[in-house]
Parts: sequence; C-alpha cells; structure tokens
Amino acid sequence: MPEDQHWWFATRTWSLLNLLDANVSRRDGDVLDIGCGAGNMIHHLSRYGRVKGIEVDARPVAMAQQRGYDVRLGDATKKIPFADTSFDLVTALDVIEHVDEDEAIIREAFRVLRSGGILTISTPAFQWLWSHNDVLNGHKHRYTPKELRARVERAGFRVKRLTFGFFLVFPMSAPLILLRNRMGAKKELRSHHTSQDEYQVEMEPVSPWLNTTLRGVGRIEAAMVAKMNLPIGTSLMVVAEKV
Repeated sequence: MPEDQHWWFATRTWSLLNLLDANVSRRDGDVLDIGCGAGNMIHHLSRYGRVKGIEVDARPVAMAQQRGYDVRLGDATKKIPFADTSFDLVTALDVIEHVDEDEAIIREAFRVLRSGGILTISTPAFQWLWSHNDVLNGHKHRYTPKELRARVERAGFRVKRLTFGFFLVFPMSAPLILLRNRMGAKKELRSHHTSQDEYQVEMEPVSPWLNTTLRGVGRIEAAMVAKMNLPIGTSLMVVAEKV
C-alpha cells in the first residue's frame, strides 16, 4: 500500500496541509523539510514553493534523489547545511521524537528561517501512550503540549497553532494501546512497502475496508483542524512563527 494511501499518513497529511494553508501566505517561497526520508511529503509541500530536504540516513536520500527531489544528507541536530535566513517554511514531521537533541533541531530551524517564516512540527503525544511501536520506530520521547510549546518558544518562536492530531480515533486507539501494554502484547508491524528496495517504515497492518473507513474519518478530522484546535489525540502539531 503506498504511503499516501495508508489512513495514518493520509490523515496527517490532510491535517498538516490545512494548518499550513491557514498560516502560510506565500506560494512561491523556499521550503525545507527536515528528516524528509525518501521525500514522500515533498510533492505536497511544493504547493508552498521550492522544496529542499535534509535526511540523516543515506539510503532514503539516494531514493529521494532518484525521484528528482533536492535532498541532501545531513544531521539537523548538528548543523543544517544551509545559510542563515534561507527559508520561508521549515517542517519537521515526526522527526524530533527520534533524537535526544530535539531542541537543537528547533534552534537550527530558527536559524535558517527568514523573519516571519513558519516552522511546523508533528510528533507523538503523551509518554503514557508509549508502546512497542515507539520502540520499533526508534523513538526517544513522546510530548505533552506544554513540553512541545516550551521547546519551540525557547528557540525564539511565537506559537500560532498547537493542536492534537488523531482526535477522532483517540477513544479507540488509546485504550487499545494501554491494553496491549498491560498484556505485554507486541503487535506485528510491517512496512507499507513490499519491495526490499524501497525505504521501509514500520506500519501496523490494516485491512482495506478499515483503511477506507479510517481515511474517511481522517478527512473529517482534517476539516476540523482547519477551524479549531483539537482537545486530545495521539499526536501533536504546532505551527510557529519566527519573530
């Protein structure tokens, strides 16, 4: 199943684009996607201008370059390989939870953004939702809204929007995660890709009918995110401005 077709990625993409549409006025700016992987979000972000990517893993960098994307190998916890004030929009989508030096990434995003530029971050919510999925995907941390806001503001940003994601599925997903943790169950995960030549992302298997249903739920939630901050969920999304 292509990544864009999986309900989780589709919901995140729709919600993020709705947030950005409301907060990014330029459609011809310079955009940087930190931790871009094989570039799966780059074609979506191109609606805001010219997109570049940075990724710490050489394998997806090579794949992204083969697909024609301007992606460079680099470690954003140390130094993003671009000059100060180079970008109008920087995204870090499910990235900061993978490293101990999360604030270093946010500070680097501040450095490369122009005045008035926008930073958008998505990341898992609540440490008490920690599960086998976090372990498999190499996560270090899950965040509360207070923790995420503090990190962003310490770097010098002004928070414009801070909302939860996956609100509508939270009443189902949160108890399921807690039950699995209590029982010690380790749900099988697999990549949404089938080819070993493709960049692998650990995904929980989902049947076609359930995937279609959850995509419909995701469409509804994305429309809600465009108009309001959601009160609870399994992930967080922040939009912040460099002032």
